Amino acid sequence: MSEPHPRRAAVTGIGVVAPNGTSTGSFWKSTQEGISVLDRVTREGCEHLPLRVAGEIRDFEASAAIEERYLVQTDRFTHFAMAAADLALDDARLGQADTSGEPFRVGVVTAAGSGGGEFGQRELQRLWGKGSRFVGPYQSIAWFYAASTGQISIRRGFKGPCSVVAADEAGGLDALAHAARAVRRGTDVIVAGATEAPLAPYSVVCQLGYEELSTADDPSRAYRPFTAGACGFVPAEGGAMFVVEEEGSARERGARVRATLAGHAATFTGASRWAESREGLAEAVRGALDEAGCAPEEIDVVFADALGVPEADRAEALAITDALGAHGRRVPVTAPKTGIGRGYCAAPVLDAAAAVLAMEHGLIPPTPNVFDICHDLDLVTVRARAAEVRTALVLGRGLMGSNSALVLRHGAADAS
Repeated sequence: MSEPHPRRAAVTGIGVVAPNGTSTGSFWKSTQEGISVLDRVTREGCEHLPLRVAGEIRDFEASAAIEERYLVQTDRFTHFAMAAADLALDDARLGQADTSGEPFRVGVVTAAGSGGGEFGQRELQRLWGKGSRFVGPYQSIAWFYAASTGQISIRRGFKGPCSVVAADEAGGLDALAHAARAVRRGTDVIVAGATEAPLAPYSVVCQLGYEELSTADDPSRAYRPFTAGACGFVPAEGGAMFVVEEEGSARERGARVRATLAGHAATFTGASRWAESREGLAEAVRGALDEAGCAPEEIDVVFADALGVPEADRAEALAITDALGAHGRRVPVTAPKTGIGRGYCAAPVLDAAAAVLAMEHGLIPPTPNVFDICHDLDLVTVRARAAEVRTALVLGRGLMGSNSALVLRHGAADAS
């Protein structure tokens, strides 16, 4: 008796809301061209704070994408998540009419690091400035990390497995892995990803405690990983959502399989222990390759975590070589996030979106603002590089010590 065909997790939809584009198409256009949108922080209440440069989204109108009854009970990070989820579902051709008949077959999983800081700050100001009667009832839920998962599932009527991943900035990749495993266990569809909105004054003040945060004034020099001038990372808002579904059923309904989530692994090495992250990140890469059944030389591009801290950058460069061997010195490496900022949990998810698009277009996007590389890496800079990309490795690390690696394979490569 033959073994049943294994269930594989496929990406059939992508939705992006990022500083360089509030659609997947506009995001990719800016990313492949290496356009940097880092600029001075303009959010009200942040003018006097030491954080000078960030990746802000300035052309997003929440009211144009989300109904008023949801807007009043949610924070900006959830607005991004709901809008990106809509884009991903539309991309996958899974609108409300397609899922309302079987709501238990669709679940949601998200990751978030900063939560709803803007909403929480506003309500606390009302509490101390006017009194408890002026605090809205949604203060209890809008700031919470699970708010995006809950609101997407409520708004769309999804009643399948729903969860939130709390795993540091690497949690964005872990959310995609969680989705893939849910699909392999039997769930038909998972909407998964991460969005952040960390640029409210209260949120910024909290981030100022991170030694790794860049407080440089010049947008072109504030975030330059893998260089001698590296001075930390620049934060960003936004993120991406994916539709992850069982590959066989996706192909049966005629959906475009954009990629498969082939392998993932995660480790933990402790807060700001960047030298130790070398071993932890390398082990995560090995685990992801093993789950994917992928040899090191099959990796066509690495999307780096790219923290922008000299010790952390060195550890990552060495981890790539440790895990991939001699191929680690030859494989193209890129960090397009240097043009938009490092959006905490959303950062590796946006990298995953860029990786899928790189595979589809045969083009590795460049690393904006980075030129004088001081590590033994084939870092793609200045302009995009044409290449056949069938397998991509996406890396993520968190300030609290999480390490994560995800292997993506091109959908056409897995069609057989």
